[in-house]
Amino acid sequence: MVSFLLRRLLASALTLLAIVLLSFFLMRLVPGGPFDQERALSPEVRQALEKKYGLSDPMPVQCLRYLWGLMRGDLGPSLSQPDRSVNRILAEGLPRSALLGATALLIALLVGGLAGVYAALHHNQAADYAAMGLVMLGVSIPSMVLAPLLVTLFALSLHWLPTSGWGSPAHIVLPAFALGLAYAARIARLTRGGMLEVLRQDHIRTARAKGLSEAAVVRRHALRLGLGPLVSYLGPATASILTGSFVIEQIFDIPGMGRHFVNAATSRDYTLALGTVIVYSSLLVLLNLVVDVVHALMDPRIRLE
Repeated sequence: MVSFLLRRLLASALTLLAIVLLSFFLMRLVPGGPFDQERALSPEVRQALEKKYGLSDPMPVQCLRYLWGLMRGDLGPSLSQPDRSVNRILAEGLPRSALLGATALLIALLVGGLAGVYAALHHNQAADYAAMGLVMLGVSIPSMVLAPLLVTLFALSLHWLPTSGWGSPAHIVLPAFALGLAYAARIARLTRGGMLEVLRQDHIRTARAKGLSEAAVVRRHALRLGLGPLVSYLGPATASILTGSFVIEQIFDIPGMGRHFVNAATSRDYTLALGTVIVYSSLLVLLNLVVDVVHALMDPRIRLE
């Protein structure tokens, strides 16, 4: 298990380094610069600003300097907000995006997991068809379409929840459901497929033949192996929920990471955009590492492979 973990750690570190280098050079190669929109700047002032932030140095020098700062946990100064560092900006937006993403993931797991298990236990029955019909509806409607529908129904028509903003638990409900229901549909399909495969195996028939109740068979023998495909999906899904919250944050006017990333892209703020990419990439790599370890603990055959 130790060698397995070390291999995964090394692969994760190399993957993250490749993402940082590729993102750094791609952002620098995009035409234009962070000060091009400042029409009132004279060429002398523009050159002074580029020298101050090291943008006039050769590209390899800029890259090495950024990597050295990254090793010390410094994401650099924001080019569009000179009085604030990238660390400070992301520290303000990340908790809001993380709370929204965690709530959406919890909704997706509860709704999708229960629907998938219920459908598998009632295979080829009316309950199975009804649950999978709702699942297909959830897959077909993207979150950017579902969000206005939820706002129209629960905020504008019923006046149960606020339309937008941030500050109270009520503000989280609509964006979390809009973000999480699409993933709940995918989780339901994975859970149903995994459970159906396990429920057909011999050890499940043996457990039933010994007189165990259906609830005991599912809880003790089926869930652990049946949720294997779901565990593999959770790492990318969690990161995808967080990155997918960009659109939801714009619709519901949530001051999270999505707003900072959009503003950084429009203002050519290299350091802020790159800092956002690094945070999300680190989260994705870390979650995939956790999923690999958990999956290896659930199924020892993976460690051997």
